[in-house]
Amino acid sequence: MENDFYSQDNHGPFELFDLGDFKLENGGQIPDCKLAFSTAGKLNAAKDNAILLPHMYSGTSKHMLDVLVGEDLALDPRKYFVILPNQLGNGLSSSPHNTPAPFDGVRFPELTIGDDVRAQHRLVVEKFGIEHLALVLGWSMGAQQTYEWCVRHPSMVKRAAPIAGTAKTTPHDWLYTQVVADAITSDPAWNSGQYTEPHAVTEGLKNHARIFALFGASTELYKQSGWSEIGIDSMDAFISGFWEAWFASMDPNNLLCMLSKWRRGDVSLGSGGDLADALAKIQAKVSVIAFAEDMFIPVRDCKAEQELIPDSELIVLPSLWGHFTPLVPIPGNRDPLNAAIAKLMATEVRELEYSE
Repeated sequence: MENDFYSQDNHGPFELFDLGDFKLENGGQIPDCKLAFSTAGKLNAAKDNAILLPHMYSGTSKHMLDVLVGEDLALDPRKYFVILPNQLGNGLSSSPHNTPAPFDGVRFPELTIGDDVRAQHRLVVEKFGIEHLALVLGWSMGAQQTYEWCVRHPSMVKRAAPIAGTAKTTPHDWLYTQVVADAITSDPAWNSGQYTEPHAVTEGLKNHARIFALFGASTELYKQSGWSEIGIDSMDAFISGFWEAWFASMDPNNLLCMLSKWRRGDVSLGSGGDLADALAKIQAKVSVIAFAEDMFIPVRDCKAEQELIPDSELIVLPSLWGHFTPLVPIPGNRDPLNAAIAKLMATEVRELEYSE
């Protein structure tokens, strides 16, 4: 189904890496699967300046490039080679809306966070010939992918910064992701996923966005009319112009695909369900970064996992914008996050013996 939102004009430049007929962890495959990715900077001769930056739910490589990569930021492309992969199902990579029948739309196969990391690993190794990543980091669902990288490929990841995300989805987040999915599918226009017009599910996406508005920023931000910091003059305009506008052009089945991955994220699946055993495999120097006012991923959830990771620290950053802190372009808002990443990159780490 054509949807101009997922275009080079909106999210480029990006390239496509051919994964062939990509077999999935839960069975089945995506024929002629494509992984979209962007890069910034140049890979040096030693191939030791590579950073991997996967993105959040509903996002693309462009969003992370705009937020965290830039000259004089911690992820400076003059110094590092930053690889920004797009999730399978996000609209740029192979996804429900752009995959031919019989795997199009609601028939698109079920994916896992592990499938994303397996695809990204092939990109890193086959496309670029990289053995070690100086840093893997990501926000929200990007943090889930970061943890998965650290557990699956401990000899490749030197540093890691999972930002406002968990290694294993909590029961509360399982419920949350199910409720926001239900907001989409409860719209009659969703039609059991058989809609034929890309922007038909208007009310479902609005309801989905309002739930994000409820939990995405702190209660204190609403009390203080914090939307005025980004030039919005009322709560109604904040809901419609910030939250609803963010999701309005997206494909519902793409969003549902990503929500399904988020809901079932669990790095302990390869350790018999033992989360402590899974996280103990991590060899990277890890900075677990949390936002003090985050109602999606509370500090206590981040702390509980951080305490299971060797050679790790917990960094709690203040912001009334809560979970959505990284997306808010007000002066100084991202400075603490950038400083935490810079501190991690300045930390000496032990050499890892590549054993893939």
